[in-house]
Amino acid sequence: MLEELPNVPANPGRSASLPSAEAALAGAAPTSTVRISRQAEAYYTASQVQLIFWRLRKHRLAMISFFVVVALYLTAIFSEFLSPYDYTARHSQFLYAPPQALQFIHEGEVSLRPFVYGYAMERDPKTLLEMYTRDRTKPYFLTWLPKVEPYKMWGVVELDRRIFGTVEEEGSVFLFGTDSLGRDLLSRILYGTRISLSIGLVGVALSLFLGIMLGGISGFYGGVADVIIQRAIEILRAFPDIPLWMGIAAALPPNWPVIRVYFAISIILALLGWTEVARVVRGKILSLREQDFAMAARLAGVRERRIITHHLLPSFTSHLIVVVTLSIPAMILGETVLSFLGLGLRHPVSSWGVLLQDAQNVRTIASYPWLLIPILFVVLTVLAFNFFGDGLRDAADPYSD
Repeated sequence: MLEELPNVPANPGRSASLPSAEAALAGAAPTSTVRISRQAEAYYTASQVQLIFWRLRKHRLAMISFFVVVALYLTAIFSEFLSPYDYTARHSQFLYAPPQALQFIHEGEVSLRPFVYGYAMERDPKTLLEMYTRDRTKPYFLTWLPKVEPYKMWGVVELDRRIFGTVEEEGSVFLFGTDSLGRDLLSRILYGTRISLSIGLVGVALSLFLGIMLGGISGFYGGVADVIIQRAIEILRAFPDIPLWMGIAAALPPNWPVIRVYFAISIILALLGWTEVARVVRGKILSLREQDFAMAARLAGVRERRIITHHLLPSFTSHLIVVVTLSIPAMILGETVLSFLGLGLRHPVSSWGVLLQDAQNVRTIASYPWLLIPILFVVLTVLAFNFFGDGLRDAADPYSD
């Protein structure tokens, strides 16, 4: 692993102790040798987390994906402030309004401030249906931090500013268009980011708890407990995921409130997603429980539960982090599928799956293709987590090239 740290010599101890002849005559070690020896010392004294981070920095795609994931979760945290409108606000005069493109040139003059053109209605001579067109005589300039009606961030902090909007009170900006009720699609996607991403974290947290507990019992104690847990894992993994999700989610009462449905979906995803974590934990504990440090702890009278939690689990924490990172997109896809099919979250809550319910009709998609924009966020999130998880897995593997 010496090649993983830049400028680390193949034999750092020798490089530090054998300076060049010129330096010896001068009575002082050269600067480059001192720098290399310090890097070698930092390398050999680094923790496992530092070594993983050094290797991960060389994986460019994983680092880009990491920043994408961070940006998505920051968006989820500050979704109220980043949204130009409240996700429930209706604009009855703009039903199914198409997306507005940002402009910088108006009547031949370049503007440093972006703006959008207003809507105008024209009747199609063939279908006699009213259609939206650009009204190039009405530019609505965007401004930062416009004053809006007071709202509460996270339901606690009251604010009266949003990140952007139009200067003119009569103007509206819909960068992603609107839906059938005239609600801004961009605002609904940003609000839905919080639900879709948080349900993945909650589901993974529950599945991680179940996987560590059951996998630890199965691997450390073995015997009848191991047989029962492994047979249960094989039965759960024998069923296809989507039909099993649908069957369990369909049993939820339709009159449940949104919060109860949210946690019910999280529990369903966790109960069906703990098997992979349990198998990883079981395999690692089987290979570590007979090691010298585990046997020494047992002979010293340490309780078995403490051996598992304080001696065995910390030995493969990096592998658990990788498994969790790769499990989050599966949870997000599970919630999206259930909500899309009408078996998960429902209106008025906003999640990516709920937003895609409006795009179930082929005729609707042909007429209003911008309703499919939420699927781009789903694909981006899943790819970002997968690329970051692959890079993290390579960085945590000490035998990878």
